[in-house]
Amino acid sequence: MAVVSKSGHGVEGMVRSRSFKWVLWRRGSAEDDDSGETEQGDSPAARTSWIPELSPFANVIIRRCSKIVGISPIELRESFGKEACDAIKGPSCFARSFFEYCCFRTLAFWISANLNHLSDKNFRLLTYDMMVAWDTPATSSLPLLNDITVGKEAFARLAPAIPLVANVIISENLYELLSASTGGRLRFSVYDKYLLALERVRRRLKSWTDSSLLSAMRLARGEKVLEVDGTIISQPILEHVGKYAWPGRITLTDHALYFEALRVVSYDKAKRYSLTEGLEQVIKPELSGPLGTRVFDRAISYKSNNLSELIIIEFAELKGHSRRDYWLSITREILFAHRFIDKFKIIGIEREEALSKAVLGILRTQAIRNMRFPSPVDYETLLMFSLCNQLPGGDLILEELARSSSTSSITEPCEMGWSTGKGGMYSMSSMQMVSSWGIVSGNKRESNEKMDGLVVGDLAIGQVSCLERAIKESINSYKEVAAAQASIDEVKVNGIHANLAVMKELLIPITILGDWLRSLASWDDCFKSWVFCLVCSFIIFRGWLGYAAAMIPFLIAAFVVFARYGNQGKVVLQIKVVSPPKSSMEQLLAIREGITLVEGFIQDGNIFLLKLRALLLSSFPQASERFLVALIILGMIIAFIPCKYIILAIFLDTFTKFSPPRRKTTERVMRRLRDWWLSIPAAPMTVERPGDERKKR
Repeated sequence: MAVVSKSGHGVEGMVRSRSFKWVLWRRGSAEDDDSGETEQGDSPAARTSWIPELSPFANVIIRRCSKIVGISPIELRESFGKEACDAIKGPSCFARSFFEYCCFRTLAFWISANLNHLSDKNFRLLTYDMMVAWDTPATSSLPLLNDITVGKEAFARLAPAIPLVANVIISENLYELLSASTGGRLRFSVYDKYLLALERVRRRLKSWTDSSLLSAMRLARGEKVLEVDGTIISQPILEHVGKYAWPGRITLTDHALYFEALRVVSYDKAKRYSLTEGLEQVIKPELSGPLGTRVFDRAISYKSNNLSELIIIEFAELKGHSRRDYWLSITREILFAHRFIDKFKIIGIEREEALSKAVLGILRTQAIRNMRFPSPVDYETLLMFSLCNQLPGGDLILEELARSSSTSSITEPCEMGWSTGKGGMYSMSSMQMVSSWGIVSGNKRESNEKMDGLVVGDLAIGQVSCLERAIKESINSYKEVAAAQASIDEVKVNGIHANLAVMKELLIPITILGDWLRSLASWDDCFKSWVFCLVCSFIIFRGWLGYAAAMIPFLIAAFVVFARYGNQGKVVLQIKVVSPPKSSMEQLLAIREGITLVEGFIQDGNIFLLKLRALLLSSFPQASERFLVALIILGMIIAFIPCKYIILAIFLDTFTKFSPPRRKTTERVMRRLRDWWLSIPAAPMTVERPGDERKKR
């Protein structure tokens, strides 16, 4: 094989052989336009254009790329050698770095030259083949041609180079969704279906832009219409304000949410609910129903500090709430995008780039929704700003995204779609792609500034960018949180009696400790109580309370270490809880008893506060005399006696009050205090009911 790799003629023979027939078939009609010289495997041009460090499959892709950009593979290699840093030109990483360089350069050229690139089957075939070849770019690694599929790393690496297809932050989630039905590997049929769905939603967005839909408002504010619903009679949209509801049409733009009430033959003036910065908006799922009732879980609520009432928008459907979930996700994405802009003070062209990323994310979500997957889709995992709002460490991703957007510049695409030289290489940005569809962006600015290195959007050729590193760390943390949450879901039980049984079982160690301390304080065993009392008194007298408190976490840490090394290789013991069997009626009675018990505690607390108020305000002088004397004595003790002696006295009084010598005296004193407390009347109070002039005692 090594000899074959050195000979262009031998490898071309392999390409023409049966093992590479599928490559030739998929190159299809695109090869028909190539010249005869490049088509002949035995020609000198074919032999000199072969890159020996690359695998045969990668060489086929590189030759295809060279024909698209009009530069030979050798010239591409020379250009890569001039622009790339030494870190990505080493023998161990040259093949993949050079392959990424050629792929990104070709994609940038094709995307900028053809705005309808997703509708071109040759483009879809080439990008899929690029992902397949990415896994095995070097000579030493040949692809397995029995079952050609794309892996997660290849998709996450190359797909974000096409702004509409994927984004660095959501690429792995998108891959898992697309490959869920094909064994965790992405097949071309699913990939092709996804790209065609993207092209359809792109054309629909373009048609909304060219139409008169909300033209007056969009022209005034430079907004882009992203989604419209409520135009089909069988799928109505209802706006609830108070107890009243009215059908209409809802429209989402990149700045606001609009609702137009339906009249007889037309729509009323649109109500605008802003999603931009400067307002405190809360958008969440909500229950809705006729006449203000809360019955159906299929609505979203909008609350803002410039509105006096809560706005509820209901997405009526026969079953489920998938339409509501979709609208909730895309509306929140625009809201979170503006919060990101406001938080990091992003202005100018960088602001338009952030909004364009949100727009493309919504288009991807629409394409996925139109593909109609059998299982429910969590749309928020496909929207970058919503996902960062959920992920642990998502704030760090947004910080890195803001930093990268401020340190780099977004240039207008040149004629070739990419720029090279000392400054690096660029692909089309999200804002440039949205603008190329004829959708007006707010701000434009030309800049000649460039970053060092081969940077393509949020990716760096042959290297892991800071943004990618932050995403990886966040995803790893999310996996740990998800695993922990799964263990929590497994141990959740239903029913008050079952949860009380579980809590009782878990609190057994604390119960045992409390029973032991209660036994010592009751002097059931005088010897143990005397030893405990003397030790604690000595610690308090010597002023070692801080050291004693510090020993508690050390003892707990020692227990954890002992349990960790003592249980190695052993199965973790599960807690077995026996739930008391109770019927539904017994559970209802238990709930009623629990509510009554809680109500009693609250009443006792209120009585205590009312009596304390009477004492402080001296409403009843006779009851306040002893309280006044006690306060004066307490103040003098605190002022003139050292703190450690006060603590020692309190401990000795509390711990020895039930000892044999003091038991009778303690009972008598406590009885006198109880009688005194019961003799204190509560402060007067009245309860006024709203709308009722009568006052009840």
